[in-house]
Amino acid sequence: MLWSESAETHEVFNQPPPFEGTSLYRSDPALIAGIERYGGGWGVAQLEAYGAMAGGPLLALGVQANRQAPEFHSHDRYGRRLDRVEFHPAWHGLLDAAVSAGIPSAPWSDPRPGAQVVRAGLMYLHNQAEAGSSCPLTMTYASVAALRQAPALAALWLPKVLARTYDPRELPVAQKDGALLGMAMTEKQGGTDLRATTTQGRYLGDMAEGRAYELLGHKWFCSAPMSDGWLTLAQTEGGLTCLLLPRIRPDGSKNSFHIQRLKDKLGNRANASCEIEFRGALAWQVGEEGRGIATLLQMVALTRFDCLLGSASLMRQALAQAVHHCRHRQVGGRPLVAQPLMTAVLADLALESEAALVLALRLAQALERPTDAGECQLLRLFTAVGKFWVCKRAPVFINEAAECLGGAGYIEDSNLPRLYREAPVNSIWEGSGNVQCLDVLRALGRESGLRETVLGLLAGSGDARLEARVARLGQALAGTPPAEAARRLCEDLALALQARLLLEGDAQVAEAFIATRLQDGSGRVYGALPPGVPTAELVARALA
Repeated sequence: MLWSESAETHEVFNQPPPFEGTSLYRSDPALIAGIERYGGGWGVAQLEAYGAMAGGPLLALGVQANRQAPEFHSHDRYGRRLDRVEFHPAWHGLLDAAVSAGIPSAPWSDPRPGAQVVRAGLMYLHNQAEAGSSCPLTMTYASVAALRQAPALAALWLPKVLARTYDPRELPVAQKDGALLGMAMTEKQGGTDLRATTTQGRYLGDMAEGRAYELLGHKWFCSAPMSDGWLTLAQTEGGLTCLLLPRIRPDGSKNSFHIQRLKDKLGNRANASCEIEFRGALAWQVGEEGRGIATLLQMVALTRFDCLLGSASLMRQALAQAVHHCRHRQVGGRPLVAQPLMTAVLADLALESEAALVLALRLAQALERPTDAGECQLLRLFTAVGKFWVCKRAPVFINEAAECLGGAGYIEDSNLPRLYREAPVNSIWEGSGNVQCLDVLRALGRESGLRETVLGLLAGSGDARLEARVARLGQALAGTPPAEAARRLCEDLALALQARLLLEGDAQVAEAFIATRLQDGSGRVYGALPPGVPTAELVARALA
């Protein structure tokens, strides 16, 4: 046959098989071990089922939801205001799966021991399929803490929020089978400084739902604009107050808020975020008047926790993709995974990923112990520490993982670019790195016994290198650390707790983490490991 008669120019070989179809739970030994260690063993069957979905059909839905961005329709063809955002069916499929699994509701509706750990595992899996859809899931999950401070509202809204039915219909909440909630806090002039809020709330009187207000003002960031309601802030006669604003009024009419435009964001593309104006919008008071920020504190702690968890899950998915590729790609007659320098990089990434996961699962366990003073202090400090450290590590981590694929990692079909674009939002949303560090200093300065609790948690490991780090932390915490030292302090706290937690699990992982993060220093590029680290074994553990 003449060459010109053949349509095929070459044979495709030395390419990995598709990653899709991998069980994200069964392929993750660190997650399996962590779920068991922190009391979530009873949820393994559900996690296995969701892990299979997340690595298969949900991963495909995530790709579709990002390719077909949400579309904003301000008016209908007759000129009536719609303020509607239309999402691709893939988006609704993702939310339906997550709500049915109880990701925003299960720890509240079935608060047995391990419920927060199992929920964290489910969210960890879901985020790997499509992280943008986790935004409304997180806000709905966290809203329970605020709603419980308004009994009349809670009686109406909580049964819908806790339902395992995804219901995207635009109806009054009383007529819905399930509900999702969002947040609308940030204003142009304020940003992180919520006390700079200028939106005004005028008291209308009492309704069945509680004290009613009409709102006049704007919000610079409102995520998930097709939610059934939003928690927001406004200046009322008594000061800055938290309120719940429904999308549809109880009488079935559209509430008086207008979407100005959708944000054109770096990542988080499947999810819509927008700028909105309140023009006499109806809202009901949540918590005490004038104590809006205090009302939101418990909710913000939960959303910050999910930022940490979200970054850990993005890191895990990037690691899994990199290991999968390197196991099936050959260079110089050997698989990439067997090349010493590549093995070192993958092993180092695996250490970072497992340390991020174990920190998140330990904090999930602490969420289940609200009456334990020590656990509350652990949460108070290390939610901020973990959000700062893990969210800060994620973009660099994903970049390194993408580099393991070479040019293939720069192509959209690999999913690595989507993970990379998604990573920065977790370090910015709910308070940037500096905000978290200042919060740590504030907690250390105000809460009696916090230093002792932290040092007691970290000490007693039996490892001389960790004990030396804890001793230095004790010296740093003996006084009042200056603001300029806050970032280094948070890094030291994060690494010390990660090392302490890893010592409770796989000995080989713990030894390698301590040798590379505490003994050898933490300011390295990935893959610059000291001699003696069992890189091949760590990579084998990374993806079963």
